[in-house]
Amino acid sequence: MSTDTPVEEPGTRGLRLVPALLVMTVISGIVDAVSYLGLGHVFTANMTGNVVVLGFAAAGAPGFSTSHAVISLGSFLVGAVAGGRAGRRYGGGSRRAWARMALAVEAVLLGASAAVAFIAPGTTTTRYTLIAVTAFAMGVRNATVRKLAVPDLTTTTVLTSTLTGLASDSRLGGGTGRRSRRRAASAICLLAGAVLGGWLVVHHGLGWPLLLTAVTTAVLAVVASERE
Repeated sequence: MSTDTPVEEPGTRGLRLVPALLVMTVISGIVDAVSYLGLGHVFTANMTGNVVVLGFAAAGAPGFSTSHAVISLGSFLVGAVAGGRAGRRYGGGSRRAWARMALAVEAVLLGASAAVAFIAPGTTTTRYTLIAVTAFAMGVRNATVRKLAVPDLTTTTVLTSTLTGLASDSRLGGGTGRRSRRRAASAICLLAGAVLGGWLVVHHGLGWPLLLTAVTTAVLAVVASERE
């Protein structure tokens, strides 16, 4: 009788993609708390909200800036282009190596944002720099997550389709309720990130929440696997 045990593939070792993506959703909530509360009513992760913000600014609503929204949108799109090109170049190999590389890039960008927030808080240059860099990082991340194509977690920054699926596919909506836990967890994680990020911004400024996102993302870059 064979006593051999199955050998685990190297790419499957570490944190599964689903919990990793849920943690990234928490990070999105923190990033948007930093940008909306601390950088002038602009989103740098949730581009759906940012398009609406751009509309408010274009209409002349007080407290909103067209330049902030345009820089955020433009930087996000450039980041998504970079993430898309990286996915096409490296996505054919190990999914773990590619995901870890993208997470490492995000960690560096968020870490640089934290350093800027600590070194030169409150300046106009700092505000525009943080908007551009965090939006670029979120663009890279969203392109990567989209390419990973984990069901119900193809974005870690927008929940409209997730909440729609949660409600319409529920038993109340005549469905089976399949993946309801994953969808609900995604919504809860974004809310938790917004609460945590909002509290940190209000009580401790912009540097600490950004540093938290950088450290957490760096940890994910080390421990993430390719398992779903």
